[in-house]
Amino acid sequence: MEITTYLKALDREGLLLADLAERAGTDAPVATCPGWRVADLLRHTGAVHRWAAGYVGEARLEPVPLPDAPELTGAELTGWFRDGHAALVRTLTGAPADVQCWTFLPTAAPSPLAFWARRQAHETAVHRMDAESALGLAFSAVEPEFAEDGVDELLTGFHARPRSRVRTPEPRVLRVRAADTAAVWTVRLSPEPARTVPGAVEGVADCELSGTAGWLYAALWNRLPLAGPGVTGDAALARLWAETSGI
Repeated sequence: MEITTYLKALDREGLLLADLAERAGTDAPVATCPGWRVADLLRHTGAVHRWAAGYVGEARLEPVPLPDAPELTGAELTGWFRDGHAALVRTLTGAPADVQCWTFLPTAAPSPLAFWARRQAHETAVHRMDAESALGLAFSAVEPEFAEDGVDELLTGFHARPRSRVRTPEPRVLRVRAADTAAVWTVRLSPEPARTVPGAVEGVADCELSGTAGWLYAALWNRLPLAGPGVTGDAALARLWAETSGI
């Protein structure tokens, strides 16, 4: 996907998240993040936006901690979130294409700028779902290609890292299939970090997860139950994902 596509998604998703937070109120519990209230959601996402903007805007080459979020509530907290989101969009839009800065999934995008645009678009989209859950709303749809991209980032990026806990004592194969975009991933599980390759690699999968890219996006990010007719084969692997894949 193009960087401009990610930036449009980031802009749209952040504005929607803020609008939803205002409707729900900062004290509302977030159903998809047990223990969180909307205030926690705004503080976390707002801090991540400022953290990401700092890498690109200041061309930081070394990792730094997330900045502290203020102990604000209500309209003041929502305003703080909006300011950070707008600054992130401006920073990424105005950055030179060849900016060099730190990233944490180096194989997930062709450049640092593409990485941060992609990562923040998906970060914000997933947390927009959290804001919708605080209102008891069905998740707003995302473009199938964007959802497919988010599944790919999760499988080939986050869960290729040593810290991923999605592991099995013996080798197992999980297949993920997006019916509307025809994307397929084969995830090889073992005691080591998962290895994901695009396509239906020869051989039978122990479990297959299939559905629209949008459903897979929400379910694999643990915002919807990974269950039902979209899960075939050994459902224990779907349960393993739900129990161990949290980022």
